Amino acid sequence: MPGLALLDRRLLVVTGKGGVGKSTIATALALLAARRGRRVLVCEVNAQERVAPLLGAPPAGFETRQALPNLFTANVTPAEAMREYGLMTLRFKTLYDAVFENRVVRYFLRAVPSLSELVMLGKVLHEVRTEEHGRPRWDLVVLDAPATGHAVQLLRVPGALLETVPPGPLRRDAEWMHALLVDPRKTSLQIVTLPEEMPVNEAIELEAAVRTVLGVARGALFVNAMPEARFTPGETSVLSDLVAAAPPLGPAAAAARLQALRAEQAGRYLARARAAIDLPAVLVPLLARERWDLGAVEAVAAALEPALAGASPPPAGRR
Repeated sequence: MPGLALLDRRLLVVTGKGGVGKSTIATALALLAARRGRRVLVCEVNAQERVAPLLGAPPAGFETRQALPNLFTANVTPAEAMREYGLMTLRFKTLYDAVFENRVVRYFLRAVPSLSELVMLGKVLHEVRTEEHGRPRWDLVVLDAPATGHAVQLLRVPGALLETVPPGPLRRDAEWMHALLVDPRKTSLQIVTLPEEMPVNEAIELEAAVRTVLGVARGALFVNAMPEARFTPGETSVLSDLVAAAPPLGPAAAAARLQALRAEQAGRYLARARAAIDLPAVLVPLLARERWDLGAVEAVAAALEPALAGASPPPAGRR
């Protein structure tokens, strides 16, 4: 498989069924980019922060905080995103307080459909396009997006507003947000799954939604926790014959047979995913770790690196 130039984009969206390891994949991608000299921000959206702790750093909250060299994290929440959007729009805090902190106004704002998603996504996309000293503040923003359904809802908001909102400030914001999301030179969406029935089914549905509803460029399919195929069918048959043997041979054969069956099942679900999703499949091996920490993220990043070997070198002048 040729090297994926994913890290050349400005925005990587990482999503998948809950529990498939998308935060780990998002963090590993960010770590690889940071170690190539890119200045990277990882954004979580209204979540219990996982990225900063994975990197061995304290939770960042809404404000960006450096976790490692070149690598920053933030957790975007609706209230803080609304406050920042209000201050950017009205310019003055006193005016913001008079409008957005007004009890009646806040009541009506809560009734506006998808406003929370719009301001949170707007915060992330604002970071993508913000410049400092004539260059992007971030070379790469990684969005550790919510799980499948919520991610589609989040990314769908700008397009939906363009279909319903009349000309005005809200529509102008939706226009630039939608344009950034569907620009394949800048944005790429990654799908994460496990080689299991439900995650693969959900990945297939997600890929169809991305292609037909969102219009966001698709990058790769990351198949996480792929068990190693250690035994041939003939060897698995021999293991089955040895399961009833006395210890330690019998229990050892039973454990080995279980691993063989799991690898065989994973291979079938991988084949199903590959048949249904026309994306490069990046396999992340099943890792045995006592703790899921920076060491585990580094191991995942090492597994991803060969697939990303085609990425461009760091930007000139970036440390």
